[in-house]
Amino acid sequence: MKLLISPQGTVHCIYSEAIDLATLGRLAISRGSYVEPNAAGQWLLDLSPVDGPKLGPFAQRSAALKAEMDWLEQHWLSPGLG
Repeated sequence: MKLLISPQGTVHCIYSEAIDLATLGRLAISRGSYVEPNAAGQWLLDLSPVDGPKLGPFAQRSAALKAEMDWLEQHWLSPGLG
């Protein structure tokens, strides 16, 4: 699990149950994206909650979820960003 810790002590991460985040202090969890099917059964990724783009369509939900993680790690969970 990748944690980005600011000089002020704020921690950003992509939520996972790999570690108990409550041990780090008070939590503020917010949505980073929406992965939803369209009428054709394809999957769309909307990263607008973190000022990101809309991506897709993807044939499989797993492909949309991978694109979500990749984008968040590269553009939101990087030093100097997010």
